[in-house]
Amino acid sequence: MAKPSRLAVKVRRKDKKNVSEGVIFIYSTFNNTLVTVADRQGNTLAWSSSGVLGFKGSRKSTPFAAQSALSDAVTKAKEHGLRKVEVRVSGPGPGREAALRALTSLELDVTKVLDTTPLPHNGCKPPKRRRV
Repeated sequence: MAKPSRLAVKVRRKDKKNVSEGVIFIYSTFNNTLVTVADRQGNTLAWSSSGVLGFKGSRKSTPFAAQSALSDAVTKAKEHGLRKVEVRVSGPGPGREAALRALTSLELDVTKVLDTTPLPHNGCKPPKRRRV
């Protein structure tokens, strides 16, 4: 079968948005930490996670992996001109505090820090305790 010609393939390039204000979403689970940087309307500018950076298994859930994920996502977002951010932290994982501490060293103006972790009003029964 013949290969399609190079001229027929359309290349879609990412357009660089110039955004000065944004929101950083930090979602920390017991197994991983996900960081998403979006503009005020919710359009994603950059994202990163511990697993994307090469951490595997139990090392994904470490505070250092969360710190690395945050700095990676913010450096990608700074290419769009990000300066002022609001931070929303969600989840019970060990990467929450480390990611917030890493944020102070990244020369961003933090306007607000919100904890959006969903708390049950005595909802589902939690999983049983591990016996090791």
